[in-house]
Amino acid sequence: MSDISVQTAAPSAFLPGGWLRSKKFDLNLIATVMIISLLFGAIALAVPDLFRVILILDLWLLGYHHVVSTFTRLVFDRASFRKHRFLVIQLPFIVIAGTFGAVWAFGLWILPTAYLYWQWFHYTRQSYGIERMFCRSAPAEAIVSDRASKLALYLVPLFGIAYRSYQASPTFLGMEVAYLPMPLLLLWGLGVLAASAVGYWVFTLIAAARLGRLSSPHTFYLFSHHIIFVTGYLLIENITVGWLVLNVWHNTQYIMFVWWFNNKRFKDQVDPNAPLLSTLSQSKSIVSYLLVCFTISSIVYFSLDYGYKMLIPEKAVVATLVTTMILNFHHYVVDSVIWKRRQVKPASATNSPS
Repeated sequence: MSDISVQTAAPSAFLPGGWLRSKKFDLNLIATVMIISLLFGAIALAVPDLFRVILILDLWLLGYHHVVSTFTRLVFDRASFRKHRFLVIQLPFIVIAGTFGAVWAFGLWILPTAYLYWQWFHYTRQSYGIERMFCRSAPAEAIVSDRASKLALYLVPLFGIAYRSYQASPTFLGMEVAYLPMPLLLLWGLGVLAASAVGYWVFTLIAAARLGRLSSPHTFYLFSHHIIFVTGYLLIENITVGWLVLNVWHNTQYIMFVWWFNNKRFKDQVDPNAPLLSTLSQSKSIVSYLLVCFTISSIVYFSLDYGYKMLIPEKAVVATLVTTMILNFHHYVVDSVIWKRRQVKPASATNSPS
């Protein structure tokens, strides 16, 4: 009888599970979105003449759509509208007054300046919120260091916006912009802190991997976060092209996440109290959901653009800029309210290996 050698497979560093919806959906949310964003940036760098086309595609297919996605949580059913009535009716007037007041007091440069810093914070906070979801979904046996994850997640973007402030490009998105003062010594200090935080985070991953207790979705997501922010803020010198990478990533990520949230909310059942949104949020209706949001965003934004060109052709560009910023600022405030999770219990997967 011949000898039969039995080989034992090496233990995996990753635990099974930990996905938000499914492995396919989550990998698209993490990897595919990252690749698309980097591809947009690479094309814009390689063929500068195509930047305007890429920007229009980003705004039309993703940017406008992602703002409208917010309203699926505000006005697509009566209960949500009643709950968020202030955000839908009163808040826009407050944002409009604040925006025009800022322009009147400081000039148009205040809009791209406020946008530059507010979108940095908004993108970082959105990423943090998604990271928390992956953390809570991690297997109970997984080792995830909350301290290391949070430090690295926040300090890398902070160093990125600090570098942009130090770089002080005279224009951003083709507009005059101002920057917060950034001494070189402070920049170096933030860089050391960010690098140390990433090193600390990697150390906790290695310790968890040795025990075979890594959560792959959470780990992969944080890697994608760091790749995008390092590329958008540090590796690409052109501030607008760097912003494009971050913006495509943020917009696509948000559209997918909101659809997943709505789909999870209705659990593949039509709710008679929210017939429109619950029908559109079924798994089989994802194309219809996207088309409805896309149609609404196209009608709103292109009507505004056409109306300005017809009524005030000499001021159409400025009017479009101000309106876009108002919609963005309103979106930022709304997001900071509707996505707050109260009384969150610490994830079971938060035993630090450090």
